[in-house]
Amino acid sequence: MNAQSLIKPILLAILMLIAAGLTIAATPRQRMADLGPKLDLEQIVPESLGDWRIDRSIMPVVPAPDVQAKLDQIYNQTLARTYVDKQGNRVMLSIAYGGDQSDAMRAHRPEVCYAAQGFQVVRSSLSQVATQFGVLPVKRLIATKGTRHEPITYWIVVGDNIVLDGLQQKLAQLRYGLTGTIPDGVLVRVSTIDTNSEHSFQVQDRFLKTFVSAIEGEVRARIAGRFETAG
Repeated sequence: MNAQSLIKPILLAILMLIAAGLTIAATPRQRMADLGPKLDLEQIVPESLGDWRIDRSIMPVVPAPDVQAKLDQIYNQTLARTYVDKQGNRVMLSIAYGGDQSDAMRAHRPEVCYAAQGFQVVRSSLSQVATQFGVLPVKRLIATKGTRHEPITYWIVVGDNIVLDGLQQKLAQLRYGLTGTIPDGVLVRVSTIDTNSEHSFQVQDRFLKTFVSAIEGEVRARIAGRFETAG
């Protein structure tokens, strides 16, 4: 039997394995949210983060009613706050937690939510934030609407894995599904209103380092994923 004649049975075997995996993934049995400590976003995130204090005069973008209705189906908890430091820099923090991150209920990326609010996403790139615990992979966006210029940094955690695009999100769901587990998930987003995007991202990074340090160790992986070691 030559090499070419082996291609078809090999491909067939691969497809059968994928189909078997998808079948298992489609019928997970254990909710990850029931295995670890219960998350309460209001208690997990302190009102004071180092030099940062809550500023109640500015809030993150409020979704339209139809968008909010969909988000309410996906997420069990949401938290929206604005923090200000002593220099007057303001960072809007938005966190959404969902106990079911199966395919039908998976987190919506900010690109989608901002577009639904009439924003235009004019830039998208991958980046990293160096924290005391390791490297935090993030995605950067710049969204505009009229005169509003909003640089954004975000990440999504499925289980305890950071996923920055749809493919990573789907693969994470499949990996957990193969173990019979329904993963939970968190979307963490920070943004600022500033035409100087680079300055905004520097401010956001400084805030995020403080934010991550303030999260208790036992729930940090569920909020910020497993950290990669720098270098």
